[in-house]
Amino acid sequence: MQTSGRERSTHLIRVLVVDDHDLFRTGLAALLGLEPDIEVIAQASGGRMGVRLADELRPDVVLMDVRMPDLEGADATRAIVQRHPDTRVVALTVVSEDAMVAAVVEAGACGFLAKDTPIPSIAIAVRAAAQGASWLSPRASEVVLGRLRRTDPERGSYDAVNGELSARELDVLRLIADGMENSEIAEHLNISRRTAKNHVSSILAKLGLSSRVEAAIYAVRRGLA
Repeated sequence: MQTSGRERSTHLIRVLVVDDHDLFRTGLAALLGLEPDIEVIAQASGGRMGVRLADELRPDVVLMDVRMPDLEGADATRAIVQRHPDTRVVALTVVSEDAMVAAVVEAGACGFLAKDTPIPSIAIAVRAAAQGASWLSPRASEVVLGRLRRTDPERGSYDAVNGELSARELDVLRLIADGMENSEIAEHLNISRRTAKNHVSSILAKLGLSSRVEAAIYAVRRGLA
């Protein structure tokens, strides 16, 4: 474990980085720590340590590797979210781990990032998570959802959701699965941001989903994207 020596501040987003690859973890923590509004309060080299540190330190955001030898990212995420609902978990993935990312999202992660995502984009994702938003980066969407489209045995057809959503909501759901945020959806459909946000909220409520990331996976599995 490595902890920051900086004094805790309510103005800083407190982040825990959980990854068993030392070079990646320490590099990510060091670079994120340079952001003026982010404080990396600890690092964990495994899932069990990540859960323990989340209990002790109550971070705002946890960056969670999806594959670890002692406790997989999905199990660690589930434990953290169940114990600390206010803590937001963002999954970190590589190209081959799409099924595991789906498991982490279902366990309660609010988003996922490809491990080759540039640091400025990771920082944006951390800020979005801290503010309560779900994060689905276009790169992660392309990698993970693209593979789900090709290989997921649960993948169904459009008829599976026919009648549940309006035509406009189906359009919005497809754009969510493309990794678009509300502002981009609004511009693409020539509607206001408030209207786009309302459509997203309606989709989640109708489908019984908790985040736009779950909605994206749902769309892919139903053959909508």
